[in-house]
Amino acid sequence: MLVSLLKRCGIKLSLNDPRWGHKPDGDHKAQEGRRPGEGPPDLDQLWRDFNARLNRLFGARGNGNGSGDGGGGPSGRGDMRGASVTAGVVAVIVGLIWLASGAFIVQEGQTGVVTTFGKLSHSTGAGFNWRWPYPIQAHETVNVSQIRTAEIGYRANVRNKQPQEALMLTDDENIIDIQFAVQYTLKDPVQWLYNNRENDETVRQVAETAIREVVGKNKMDFVLYEGREKVAVDVHQMMQTILDRYKLGALITNVTMQAVQPPEQVQSSFDDAVKAGQDRARAKNEGEAYANQVIPQARGQAFRLMQDAEAYRSMVVENATGNASRFDQVVAAYGKAPAVTRDRMYIDTMQQIFSNTSKVMVDSRAGNPMIYLPLDKLISQNAGSEGVGSKSGPVQVPQSAPPADVMQALDSVRSRDDRARDSSRDRESR
Repeated sequence: MLVSLLKRCGIKLSLNDPRWGHKPDGDHKAQEGRRPGEGPPDLDQLWRDFNARLNRLFGARGNGNGSGDGGGGPSGRGDMRGASVTAGVVAVIVGLIWLASGAFIVQEGQTGVVTTFGKLSHSTGAGFNWRWPYPIQAHETVNVSQIRTAEIGYRANVRNKQPQEALMLTDDENIIDIQFAVQYTLKDPVQWLYNNRENDETVRQVAETAIREVVGKNKMDFVLYEGREKVAVDVHQMMQTILDRYKLGALITNVTMQAVQPPEQVQSSFDDAVKAGQDRARAKNEGEAYANQVIPQARGQAFRLMQDAEAYRSMVVENATGNASRFDQVVAAYGKAPAVTRDRMYIDTMQQIFSNTSKVMVDSRAGNPMIYLPLDKLISQNAGSEGVGSKSGPVQVPQSAPPADVMQALDSVRSRDDRARDSSRDRESR
């Protein structure tokens, strides 16, 4: 604005001005020997020209014709009035610049906090904002959308360990090495700025306190293996509780367990223990798989045996029922015709007997049916020729004269059969 005013007054500030840096009355002789365009301009002369131009612009109305009394030169009152006008213009320009310095822009995801003489005044959102310039008011922007990270037990890389933070004592008096990261955002920028000092370090110390308390209440095996997620959840809740009590204005978003392991000095022993545990789990799984395979088979076999037994029982019961019914029918038929029923039973019995025994066929057409039969030798020969356990077919026996005792035995048997048949007929006729 000052430069534009100087240009409006017709004053040009250029390094090539021959009057740059010349004094009005000390270098006239030096200037006489210089050509135009050499050396810097005279600042005092520029200032005088600037005042004269301002006087002509703003003081001409007050002076009438713009000149002093007597000889046509400027008067002392005109000079004073011109100087006051110049000072006012400069003051206005400085005031505008001072007021413009109170403008500030808050980016998206940030919050501006304005203080008046060091006391909290108000908060502003994203966009263009204005406050009273310094020293009346001041502002500070806080990024509330940024995800901040606190690393416990390491710095930037898990290999860069911090033993004083990572080594902790468990409930069973074992030492464990834990490395984890905490991610958090800001939920209240005013609390974050004015309630505490060194907020990032405070969050890190709160995280270390929480993890040591949680680990100190649990066994080493629980923290190493099945309890990692539980430990992370407990640390998250405890940290948020402590930060809320401190009114830090931070919100814990995530707790990530980077590495949980025993100390390096005993790492090999713990690896062996882990392998043994894995072998135990594998053997247990194999046993369960074998049990799951054998038990269904045994249950299937037991069910099949039960079904077979049930079928056998049903078969026996049905056979017995059928036999009893058949016997009742035979009794009823015997009561109606005893001789016929007895002959039928005799024939059926003989049929069953002859169907399950070896038979000897004798040709009686020669007229002499009384033949001596060496049955034991014939049967043994037939069995030897066809194989052990096989049923023999009809055996042809050569005819020969039987002994006298055999003939007498056959006659006695025949006479007994005839008498028995005659007695049965007599009973039937009665």
